[in-house]
Amino acid sequence: MKNHKQELEHTPNTAKPILSGFLIGSAIGAATALLFAPRSGEETRAEIRDKTIELRDHATETVRDTVSQAKSKVDDVKGSVQEKVEELKQRGKYTINRQLDRVSHAAETGKQKVQEY
Repeated sequence: MKNHKQELEHTPNTAKPILSGFLIGSAIGAATALLFAPRSGEETRAEIRDKTIELRDHATETVRDTVSQAKSKVDDVKGSVQEKVEELKQRGKYTINRQLDRVSHAAETGKQKVQEY
């Protein structure tokens, strides 16, 4: 039987769901605390509005960071693919030139044999 630590080691990306749950739980907890705090309705609404703006800004920043990381990875992959394409192109040219040289040599040899016959 696997223990809990082994299961976490073999589970990919376990941090994202935990972080998401933490953020959602924090937001719900903050909203609940605001609603039950002994304040006026106007103060409570202002506090909720401020926290909502703060969470929105944090989410926007997280999305921007994620998009930036994705673009960076795409650029890295694109560079690697372009390098491979250039390498394959050069190998193809080399192989074609070798084959052309062999065919040319074979044709010349065949021509000489025909002339000798």
